[in-house]
Amino acid sequence: MLKEELKKLLVESLKLEDVDPASIGDDEPLFGAGLDLDSIDALELVLQLEKTYGIKIGSSEESKRALASIRVLAEYIESHRTAPAGDR
Repeated sequence: MLKEELKKLLVESLKLEDVDPASIGDDEPLFGAGLDLDSIDALELVLQLEKTYGIKIGSSEESKRALASIRVLAEYIESHRTAPAGDR
């Protein structure tokens, strides 16, 4: 399932050693409260998402919206994916 994949990708790519992917709530904020990620984390995460899922996140406003939570991010990827799921 995409949400679980995203949780693992987030923990692995940002090296969040103290975070269990299963403990991340689908609607938990990724920035500010919640996981408390910062702008450097956002940049790294966007690059990883673009590489992994064949999406393009164009602006900082767009990334802010797309990275609101795991659920929102999964919906964003589903609606913007250019490469078929099997081609990852």
